[in-house]
Amino acid sequence: MSLIKSISGIRGTIGGKPGETLSPLDVVKFTAAYGKWLMAQQPDNRKVVIGRDGRISGALIQRLVISTLNAMGIDVVDLDLSTTPTVEMAVKFEKAAGGIILTASHNPQNWNALKLLNSEGEFISAADGAQLLEFAAAEDFEFAPVEKLGGYTTDNTSLEKHIEAVINYPLVDVAAIQKAGFSIVLDAINSTGAIAVPALLHALGVTKVTVLNGEINGKFAHNPEPLPQHLTQLCNEVVSQKASLGIAVDPDVDRLCFVCEDGTLFGEEYTLVAVADYVLQHRKGAAVSNMSSTRALKDVAVNHGGEYYPSAVGEVNVVTKMKQVNAVIGGEGNGGIIVPDLHYGRDALIGIALFLTHLAHSQKSTRQLRNSYPDYFMSKNKIELENGADVNHVFTKIQDKYKNNPINKEDGLKIEFDNDWVHLRTSNTEPIIRIYAESSFESTADNIAKRLMQDIRESM
Repeated sequence: MSLIKSISGIRGTIGGKPGETLSPLDVVKFTAAYGKWLMAQQPDNRKVVIGRDGRISGALIQRLVISTLNAMGIDVVDLDLSTTPTVEMAVKFEKAAGGIILTASHNPQNWNALKLLNSEGEFISAADGAQLLEFAAAEDFEFAPVEKLGGYTTDNTSLEKHIEAVINYPLVDVAAIQKAGFSIVLDAINSTGAIAVPALLHALGVTKVTVLNGEINGKFAHNPEPLPQHLTQLCNEVVSQKASLGIAVDPDVDRLCFVCEDGTLFGEEYTLVAVADYVLQHRKGAAVSNMSSTRALKDVAVNHGGEYYPSAVGEVNVVTKMKQVNAVIGGEGNGGIIVPDLHYGRDALIGIALFLTHLAHSQKSTRQLRNSYPDYFMSKNKIELENGADVNHVFTKIQDKYKNNPINKEDGLKIEFDNDWVHLRTSNTEPIIRIYAESSFESTADNIAKRLMQDIRESM
């Protein structure tokens, strides 16, 4: 059982004791803390947009959140089943004070979360999050009298507006996509991608679409994180149907990866690389990704005469760095695409539209496009943490062991080994240490990761 409070929101498992899980009491407490923070930020704007993914617990959490906000005198605009990027954009559409997305993103079906947005439709900052957690700890809330309770309205137009913004984005070429005649297999992982992605593909002129796991019941057909070991069904179906490509999204449709026509993975790290390659062909400027992402993005940015900047892991950190350097494209190696002049949030829908445009213009197959990029191999691993584990002690011992190597401590430990690297950091979303290693050789990346995992175990 887990309850994690971080820059990625309030995330936990369903069922168990308050304070140790995302219990109904915790949902109410953290929603009330958000409401208090929101009213301190914008006392004259008491409108909040909410939406949820297809999780089993989604409707229950939704009712708790709506009732709590209403009890504080806050008006709720409910998108119901939606996507994270759609809610982010709807905050701006509605001129709302903020938004809450009810999703645990890539976590298994027994998890849920409150992702908290500011009036820009962006994740709240670390400083704002710290203040919100102080409000939650104090439990000093004031609820509205009966004559000032908040209102409730539903909205079923935001996805349509989101898709309209995507197809009208200047670098999206609907005519080229339609002419290419793509056939696509989608793995919607029993969540809201089953609504959003087919609607987008139809708007882009793609008529040959097969949806796998399209029933929105939250009973995920496989682990919902779009990693190779979870996508065998999609890979097999792409080959069986002789499709042009496959698309996989996570349950809240902010992460994205592709499958080539031969059933091989395009590589989630290369989702951003390919989209950035296309954007940077047309817009000169900087690219940003977090420091756990592939160096191939830097290669592409430099190739187009641009600059590359790394950030700490976490969407809010990527967005902050993008604003600092005025980046034209950014995101994360987990398949998250951020197109700043659309909105500052990971968005699989704009990612799909830009990727298909790039693929259509290139007149290459999906596999040929992937082969046009440098090959780096990343080994992604994790070690589960016991309650009370002293991660600082572990990292200090490892830092001392590798003190002669270049080390970046901005976000955990990133250690350089000539042209290879390894990044160790605690997760924002799970009680684990993530160990990512990258090299030009797959075996080298695996060996670096194994060595550091052994170092971690010996240091605990």
